[in-house]
Amino acid sequence: MTTQPILLSQEEIEALRKEVGRSSLMGRTIEAHRKEVDAFMALPLDVPGHGEAGGYEHNRHKQNYTYMNIAGRLFLITQEKKYATFVKDLLNWYADKYLTLDYQVQKNTNPTGRLFHQILNEHGWLLFTSIAYSCVASTMTQEERDRIIERVFIPMIEMSTEKYAYRFDHIHNHGVWAVAAVGACAVAINRPEYLEMAVYGKDREATSGFLDQVSNLFAPSGYYLEGPYYSRFTIRPLVLLAEIIHRHMPEVDIYNYKNGVVGNTVQALLATAYPNGVFPALNDASQSMGINDAGVQVAVGIYGAHYELDDNILGMAKIQGGVWMHPCGLKLSQAYEKAQAEREIGLPYWPSMELAEGPNGDQGAQGFVRMQDNSGDVTQLVMNYGMHGMGHGHFDTLGITFFNRGQEVLREYGFCRWVNVEPKFGGRYLAENPGYARQTIAHNAITIDETCQNDFDVDRADSVSGTPHFFQVNDEKLKGMSAFANEHYDGFGLQRSAFLLTLDELEAPLLIDLYRIKGEGEHQYDYSHQYQGQIIRTNFEYETFKTLESLGSDAGYQHLWKIGAGEANDTALVSWLQNNTYYTWLGTSSNNNGEVIFTRTGANDPSFNLRSEPAFILRSKGETSLFASVVETHGYFNEEFEQSVNARGKVNNIKVLGHTDTASAVEIETEQSLVTLLLSNDANASETSNNEIIINDKTYNWTGFYSVEIQAIPQETV
Repeated sequence: MTTQPILLSQEEIEALRKEVGRSSLMGRTIEAHRKEVDAFMALPLDVPGHGEAGGYEHNRHKQNYTYMNIAGRLFLITQEKKYATFVKDLLNWYADKYLTLDYQVQKNTNPTGRLFHQILNEHGWLLFTSIAYSCVASTMTQEERDRIIERVFIPMIEMSTEKYAYRFDHIHNHGVWAVAAVGACAVAINRPEYLEMAVYGKDREATSGFLDQVSNLFAPSGYYLEGPYYSRFTIRPLVLLAEIIHRHMPEVDIYNYKNGVVGNTVQALLATAYPNGVFPALNDASQSMGINDAGVQVAVGIYGAHYELDDNILGMAKIQGGVWMHPCGLKLSQAYEKAQAEREIGLPYWPSMELAEGPNGDQGAQGFVRMQDNSGDVTQLVMNYGMHGMGHGHFDTLGITFFNRGQEVLREYGFCRWVNVEPKFGGRYLAENPGYARQTIAHNAITIDETCQNDFDVDRADSVSGTPHFFQVNDEKLKGMSAFANEHYDGFGLQRSAFLLTLDELEAPLLIDLYRIKGEGEHQYDYSHQYQGQIIRTNFEYETFKTLESLGSDAGYQHLWKIGAGEANDTALVSWLQNNTYYTWLGTSSNNNGEVIFTRTGANDPSFNLRSEPAFILRSKGETSLFASVVETHGYFNEEFEQSVNARGKVNNIKVLGHTDTASAVEIETEQSLVTLLLSNDANASETSNNEIIINDKTYNWTGFYSVEIQAIPQETV
C-alpha cells in the first residue's frame, strides 16, 4: 500500500515543478525553501527529550517538524531524494524514541505532551509532520510505514481523542489545532474515521469538531474573538484543514460553509492590520506579529484560490515576497505575474471596516477606521467594543489605538510574556500579564476608581459585550464610530465616540475622542494615554518626583511609577516627539478639577519583566462627565541633519460646550477654523433622528448621529 500526498495531486506537482528556477513568486519561494532546508540538513540530526518551553529541546522539535513539512513538498517538486531521506530518517528516529518519553510535568493549566510542555505544540508537530509523511510515504516500505504509524501517529491521535478528549472538542484556538492535526494525520495514514471525528466532533455533540469550531469561534464577519494575534495563530491549522476537507470530503462544501466563514476569517484578519502590516495587539498579543507570518501566507494563498484574487490579495503577495508552496500559492503567483506584466501592483489598502463579533454577529464589534492624507500616508484608528476574548482577553472595552506615519502612536502594551525566552518563566505568560497588561489602566481607556472593568472576572467579562452606536465612514472628510459599554462597571454607563477629521490646514487627519461616563456620586476617572517618545512641552506646570512611588496598590496601578503630576483645570496640552514626528494632545473634561499624571511601567517588578514605557493620565473627579480630546500629527524632526519643522501644532483648544443624556457638544479651535461637533448620546438614534441640545440658551439642532460645522476664523491682514 502506498500513500498519496494529502494536499497535492500528481498534476499539481508537475505544475509546481515548472516553477523551479523561475523568477516568479513561486520560483523564488521554492529556491528560498531549498536554501533553508539545505542549511538545516547540513546540521546533525537530533531528536532530543524533554526541555523548557523555550529551551533547546522545544526549539529543536519545532525545527524538525518545520523543515520536514517543507522538505516533503520539496521532494515532490524537485525529485531530489535527499529531501525524502531527511524526512524518513527523522521519522524513524521519532518512532524509536516517542513512546520511551513520558508525558512532561505540567507547569500551567495546559496538559502536556511527550515532546512538548503542552499538547498545543504536539498538535503542531502532528499536523505538519503528517503532511510531510504523506509526501514521502511512497518511498518507504510497508514495514517502515507501519512502524511510524503504530509508534508515533496512532499514539498521538489517541492522546488527542482519548486522553485529552475534553481538549479535542474545546471551542478554542487549541481545539482548532487539535482537530486539524488529527484530521491531517487521519488522511495521511488512511484512517477516515478520525477525519470524520475531526470534522464533526468526537461524539458529534452540539459544540464539537471543526465545523463547530468555525461556527462558534468566528463571527459571520470572520473576526476571531481572541483578536488578530490569535487569529494569525489559528488561521494556519484552520485553512490547512479546510483544504484537506475540500479535497477529501468535498460533500462538506467547506469553502461555502456558514456563508463562507473560512474566507471571511482570512479577509477579516487581513483587514485588521496596520498600514505597515503589523497586527494591532488586541488582547494577549505580541506587538511584532504581522502579515509576513507563514500562516498568513498560507491563508492568502487559499483565499486567492477559492474566493477572490483582487488587488489587495495581489498586494499582500507583493509585501510577503513569496507564496505558499502549494497549488493555491501557484494560482496566486501566476495571477500576480500576469497582473504585474500589465500594471504596477500597489500595496494593499483595506477600507474602513466594522467587524461584528459573536457567533451570530450580535455581540459588539471591532472598529477599524482609515483615512489617507494628501501625501498618501494612512491613518488608522481602532476601537474595541466587542467581546472579551476568553482567557486571553484584556479588560479594555472602548479602548482605542491610533496609527500613522508608520508607527503606533496611542499604543497597546500587548502581552507580558517573553515568548520562548527560557529564563523568563520558560517563555510562558508572566505574573505581570494579569497584574498589569490585561488591566484597564494599561490601555487607552478610562479607569474608574482605580478598579478594572468587570472586576477582572473573566466569566463575567465573557457574558457581556459592547453595543455599537454607529460606524460612519462614507464621508472622506469625517469618519467615525461610537459605542456603549453599560455593563462593564457596576452603576456606570460608558460611551465613546472617536473620529478622524480632515482639515486643509492640518498635515494629517485629526483624532477627535469623546468619552462620556454616566454615574452617580463623585468618582475618580483616569483617562489614560499610552505613548512612546520624548515629551516636548506642556501648557501646565508640573512637578517631577525624586523619590518614586507606585500610583496605587492594585488593578495595574501597583506597576506604575508616578514620575510627575500637575494641575490642569482647563484644557491640558501634552506634546511629544516620536521618531521623526511630533504629536500634540489637547484634552479636557466637563469637571473643573483636572490633574495630569505622568507614569512609567516598572514599579513592583523585581524580575524586570515589564518594558519601561511611559503614559500620561488626565485624572478628574465628578459624577456624569464628558472627556474630550484631540491628537494632532504635525511637523518633522531629523537629528542627523538638525532639522525641525512645525514643532508646534495648529490646534489651539478643545472645550466641552455641554452634554446631556441626549447629546454632547464640543468645540475645537485651530489657527484657521472653529469646529463644532454635535453628537447623539441616544442609543436608539438613527441616521434620520432629529436631535436637539440647548447650551447657554443656544439651541443646536441636527439630523442623524452627529453633525460637524466648520467655520473659518478671520485672519488678520498685514
